[in-house]
Parts: sequence; structure tokens; C-alpha cells
Amino acid sequence: MAPVRQRLLDRVRAARLYAITPEAEPGHVERLVHAWLRGGASIIQLRQKQLPRGRLLELACALAPACARASALFIVNDHLDVALLSGASGVHLGPDDLSVVAARRVAGADVIVGASASTPGAARQAERDGADYLGTGPAYQTPLKTEKQVIGPAGVAAVTAAVAIPVFAIGGIDRSRLSELRTAGVQRVCAISALGEALDPEGEVRTWLQELG
Repeated sequence: MAPVRQRLLDRVRAARLYAITPEAEPGHVERLVHAWLRGGASIIQLRQKQLPRGRLLELACALAPACARASALFIVNDHLDVALLSGASGVHLGPDDLSVVAARRVAGADVIVGASASTPGAARQAERDGADYLGTGPAYQTPLKTEKQVIGPAGVAAVTAAVAIPVFAIGGIDRSRLSELRTAGVQRVCAISALGEALDPEGEVRTWLQELG
């Protein structure tokens, strides 16, 4: 395996907290990401469903070097072109986005490709297709994914056990639920609202990292 790819995969495996940006004005998103980086976040995803593509690229180009300076992985949600043009570490793809196979063909080996999978079968297929990590859930009820069935900590654990690549729980996770998730064997989590709405986002990231170990 090429050294660059191996280093990227090692950093994904070492991560326990994956911070995802909320829908917000770009300036606020920038301030939030900088606070998360000061708190020690090691993976940050830019997820802006409503932002026009040109503004999304501008924001990604501002955040990618900041994440690199902080030795954090920077992932762009949905848009492989924006990820590549901004120099991001990778892209996260949902079921309605470009396929993992197609993304890998375009991006090559030295770009992280993450995927969403909520069942062990879907997880195994994503791994076969070349995904480097998975986001799985919803672990709990969340207003961001009201159309999806909650799989709970046990469902996340089942997906985790089905594959060899890292799996991050997502959906309705706040600090009060970390203990339950860890008891179920879940080691890695994503958070959007709980980190994005924190009064002290830098301190909140530090606290989560301490609790996740």
C-alpha cells in the first residue's frame, strides 16, 4: 500500500470523534470549525446541503488548509468535485450520491472515500466497493433523519462487527449517550447538533475526546 494512503487510513482508524458542520452561514461555519480544531478534532466534515456549489467550494477552500495545519482530516459531504478542487482529504457519499466505485475511479487511492450504511449487508457491500470508513445510523432519533428507521446502539454494533473498516455511529448522539454506545461496543461517533450548538464548541470537543478515550 502506498505510504500516503496508509497514513490516511491510520488517521481514520485512530479517530474517535467525527465533527460534522451544521447548516449555518459560512462565516459561522468557519468560526465553528476553527474552534473544533483548537479543541483537538481529528476529522471534520463540511456538510452544507443548502449552500450553492460555488459558495461551497469557496468555504471548502478556506477550511481545507486550516484542517491541514491542525493535522485534521477534512471531508466534504456529497460532492467529490468540491473535495478534489479544495484539496480535501476525502469525500463522504450517501446512497443517492456518486457510487463508491465511481468515486474511487475518479479520485484514486490517496483520497478517503466514506459511505453511509445502516445494515450489515449494506456495510459489507460498501467495503467491497472500496469505502475506507462507514457512517451508520441513526443511532437515535434525530430531526435530521426523520425518514430513516433508528437502528440503536445494537444496530451500530452489528454493522461494526460486519466489516473490517472503521465505523462511526451517527444520529441523535449527544454527550449523555456516549456511555451507552461504548457499552454496546461502539468506539467511534459523529456529532452535528451537539457540537454545533455548544456554547463552548472548543471545550465541548475536548470533553467528548476525554470521554471517548
